[in-house]
Amino acid sequence: MTTMLAFPDLRTDFPGLAGPDGSPWHYCDTAATAQKPLAVIDAMAQAMGADYATVHRGVYARSADMTLAFEAARRRVARFIGGQENEVVFTRGATEAINLVAHSWGGSQLKAGDRILLSTLEHHSNIVPWQLLRDRIGVEIDVCPLTDDGLIDLDAAEAMLTPRHKLVAFAHISNVLGSALDVKHAAALAHAVGAKLLIDGCQAAPRLTLDVAALDCDFYVFSAHKLYGPTGIGALWARAEILEAMPPWHGGGAMIDRVTFEKTTYAPPPQRFEAGTPAIVEAIGLAAAVDYVEAIGLDAIHAHETELVHQLRTELRRLNTVTLFGPEESAGIVSFALDGVHPHDLGTILDEGDVAIRAGHHCAQPLMDHLGVPATARASFGIYSNESDIAALLAGIERTMRIFAP
Repeated sequence: MTTMLAFPDLRTDFPGLAGPDGSPWHYCDTAATAQKPLAVIDAMAQAMGADYATVHRGVYARSADMTLAFEAARRRVARFIGGQENEVVFTRGATEAINLVAHSWGGSQLKAGDRILLSTLEHHSNIVPWQLLRDRIGVEIDVCPLTDDGLIDLDAAEAMLTPRHKLVAFAHISNVLGSALDVKHAAALAHAVGAKLLIDGCQAAPRLTLDVAALDCDFYVFSAHKLYGPTGIGALWARAEILEAMPPWHGGGAMIDRVTFEKTTYAPPPQRFEAGTPAIVEAIGLAAAVDYVEAIGLDAIHAHETELVHQLRTELRRLNTVTLFGPEESAGIVSFALDGVHPHDLGTILDEGDVAIRAGHHCAQPLMDHLGVPATARASFGIYSNESDIAALLAGIERTMRIFAP
């Protein structure tokens, strides 16, 4: 293999990368969920322990301090993506963020006959909420095809878009193919017909420097757990004027201005969309994860993962029993199939060698249909990944080939 780019060895920051006996665990499933660094674990432990109190309600000092920390986390996330704090809504994750947009913005701004453009490679979380909206109010869904190398075909999108389209919802980076979208181009196409653009940034946030203003999208969503943070929290960014026009979608505490039995008035965004006691500890963890990746540098992270992808694809291409999917320049993700071996069998055998990959449809069944396979094997890298993970993965593939040899 070629020599890696200069990059710090960060494995000791991640206690989840060691097996019970202390031996290395070769974790190649970061696209599903990332391991957590000690910086995040410690920040959450402190928030859950010595610093813990509820937010927004208490008049005592610790509650006030926790409220400051919680809202500081919102500002930290906003700065991370190039937005403003009043534009960032904390959600349970990207799935809930998209459902929020579909229910609140879609339910109030769209009508029967309006059209939504998705793409073939979308995660189910960027398909099903729009289908539920279709079933509820009668919007129509169109699907943009892909190029031969697995990119969303923006030339086809341009030809498909009409003034009836009110929303374009695309993934920034495919969770299966690692293919990246030219978001600014997509935004120009959507806005040319008066449509809004929603971007699923789950796979982009951990590895790309983001600036939602420069990208010119209207909504951007991502999940903390793919960004080396905790599960149970994510973010929706939307332009302030869009959020202002959106009605609440959950009712309860914190999202109100005044409640009477005759009428309730609501808080301004983002609190309008955050009913109930929020994920306080998780927000602190998300801010710590942002600090961690920015200290390393998103550009360096992306270059590191790109080199690993290049090495793995080069090695897999030497095996005539392997089919590779997606573009050569994929972002941190390599999907492949081994002739005569179901991905689940491959994943099981790899696990015996302490290698973890994802095997299945990756919540992207329409894309599997497009690829003509029921499932793929997917290796995905993170900031802790290195050449030893590739070597262990290749050794496991070779063992699998021997087991299944005729």
